[in-house]
Amino acid sequence: MPPIQRQLAAASPPAEWRSRGYLPHFDRPGLLQAITFRLQDSIPAQILAAWREELSHAATLPETKRRQVELRGQLDHYEDAGHGACWLRDPRVARVVEDALLHFDGGHYRLLAWCIMPNHVHALIESEEGRRLEGIVHSWKSFTALQANRLLRRRGAFWFREYHDRYVRDEEHFANVVHYIEMNPVKAGLVKTADQWRFSSAGRQK
Repeated sequence: MPPIQRQLAAASPPAEWRSRGYLPHFDRPGLLQAITFRLQDSIPAQILAAWREELSHAATLPETKRRQVELRGQLDHYEDAGHGACWLRDPRVARVVEDALLHFDGGHYRLLAWCIMPNHVHALIESEEGRRLEGIVHSWKSFTALQANRLLRRRGAFWFREYHDRYVRDEEHFANVVHYIEMNPVKAGLVKTADQWRFSSAGRQK
């Protein structure tokens, strides 16, 4: 059985969730996980405030999960609309982020797909045993924030504090996640074909 299929076969629904605020995370080494992290100004503050308020009053986990799907769609819309300063549109900054994603590929994790959009980043990884997702994302964000601020000659928060993660359930889900990540620039109207977007796994294969 190929490595991806073995990993998907071993994956099981999360038994325990944690949250540092209002986004739930499941952090277990060895899973295939799709991660999105975004610039600190990529989503209007009023949208985030409404989300916090709504989820804090959710009655049950199933209701929370259903509403999270709806809210995720709204967030995708705002991200693709290009809100905020869109610092990742600068090729110098995008290259810093891409290099950070690639740096530990084959070590701390396997990087299976990625895309650096103007105001957010998608990555699909298989984390190695002993490597927690929270630590992986923190290393990406802390290093790139420092380098990007230097390039842009700015100070202050660069990334939004939270990130979104979702484990890959099966082969069909895996294919859908890769397609979503690599087609994001096309969906946003930035290019006509996925391989035209330089800072992505599709563009790198060109």
